[in-house]
Amino acid sequence: MIKADSKSLHVVVVGAGLAGLSSACVLAARGHRVTLLDKNDWVGGKAAVHEADGYRFDMGPTILTLPSVLKRVFAEAGKDLADYMDMVALDPQWRCFFEGGGNDPNTVLDLVANTDAMKKNIDALTGSATSGEGYARFMRMSEQLHGVSDRFFFWRSVGGLSDTMDVGGTFSAAVLKDVLSLRMGRSVASVVRSHVPDHRVAQMMDHFTQYVGSSPYNSPAVLCSIAHMQTDEGIWYPIGGTRAVPRALCRLAEELGVDVRVGVDVMRITTSGTGSSSKVTGVVTAHGDVIECDAVVSNCDAVRTYRELLKGTPQSKAFEKKNSHEPACSGVVLYLGLDRRYEQLLHHNFIFSRDPEEEFDYIYKRGEPAPDPSAYVCAPAISEPGVAPEGGEALYILVHTPYMRSGHNWKEMLPKYRDVILDKLERTAGMSGIRDSIRHESSLTPEGIHNRYRVLNGAIYGLASHGKYLGAFKPSNRRKDLSGLYLAGGAAHPGPGMPMVMMSGWIAADSLDQDVQAGKIKGSSRTPVPAR
Repeated sequence: MIKADSKSLHVVVVGAGLAGLSSACVLAARGHRVTLLDKNDWVGGKAAVHEADGYRFDMGPTILTLPSVLKRVFAEAGKDLADYMDMVALDPQWRCFFEGGGNDPNTVLDLVANTDAMKKNIDALTGSATSGEGYARFMRMSEQLHGVSDRFFFWRSVGGLSDTMDVGGTFSAAVLKDVLSLRMGRSVASVVRSHVPDHRVAQMMDHFTQYVGSSPYNSPAVLCSIAHMQTDEGIWYPIGGTRAVPRALCRLAEELGVDVRVGVDVMRITTSGTGSSSKVTGVVTAHGDVIECDAVVSNCDAVRTYRELLKGTPQSKAFEKKNSHEPACSGVVLYLGLDRRYEQLLHHNFIFSRDPEEEFDYIYKRGEPAPDPSAYVCAPAISEPGVAPEGGEALYILVHTPYMRSGHNWKEMLPKYRDVILDKLERTAGMSGIRDSIRHESSLTPEGIHNRYRVLNGAIYGLASHGKYLGAFKPSNRRKDLSGLYLAGGAAHPGPGMPMVMMSGWIAADSLDQDVQAGKIKGSSRTPVPAR
């Protein structure tokens, strides 16, 4: 049984995305009184659902990795995740389709978790052992990078390189060795290609970084650790779709006494004091209601938190003065209800561009949709037939695009780009006749993503992880310039992706609770918290 003590606080969590839900659960499990607010009429943020004409689509994230993060949130309350949702492991994890050219046919490569089996798949594709052996070496390196990340990067508030060095106040030869192993100054793409010469295998490995919505040519090599994280714990499908994750978290939150309020739009975070005595005092809603509190966890985009929720404050001005953060990419999502299935598809599929350098140049440098894009295609009926009428499929198709630019009008651009995408599926993945098979169609564009989820310039993944030295660092979860403010979500440490945003929620809650126990935050608007 969890009881309040003299150090219990009233915390408002702004935004009930996966990070906000995770924060709320952890804080409530540790005895704090939590009010969770979201402007939408549902919880889960981008992990929403779209149902129409007998089809069900996950609207946002569809790939669940690192289930240990979700299990840790539930363990905070002494609960077992298995009592809240069912999951099935997917192996092969992805199917990759590559377009041929000239006399070269299209080819297919399955990503499987076991490295030895994957090596055999690569050898069969390339007709040589070179790339397969390189993949095995890469995975050993990825495992080592994952270990370094666990020691210095994950599960604590980090806002820059100096924070990673703050481990017990010491800096040893072992720490230096780990730092050097991060391959700072090198990009993901350069490290991948130093291991595997085959362009198709390299392109598949590049796409581990697509969880963070950034170019592998500009992202730091430490992100190569994602490969081992995924293959080690696997890819999982929650029965009911990834929407099952926020539903499970919300159930836990309510059991812990969290006051969950949807349809409440927070417009401002209120503060008092100046300089080092500045502190959070509450939030103001769109209806003018003031909710007083001792601390705020903002699951709103980090830049928009400072720019909008703290507008006019010294902290907002100081942040903007130093702000060099670039939005990550956005995307076009097509939700297609089909009257048939394509048997060549697995649950998760990547249909690759012919020239990745050109593709990423368009998206990240030119700021224009790529003429020959890569497409991620989720075909969940293979795992859960109930997502569509019998024999049908509920396709989720995501193509990365630039974040919103001033000259983009997606109402005009979407019809033409839809044809580019569907032509790509037909040409490279053999999905002939797809247009004639569509019985339901919906879509989401960068403009829709920007308005629906209040993310920066429609960036699906928060902030870009660009910069070969410091690109992995995001705004810290604990704000040192304003007592009582904590950040969570894809635009805060450790970054985007389902497990990472849930980890960010845990870190924000843990950092807040640590500060309370250390006496750095004291309750002023606290009301008694009932025993649960």
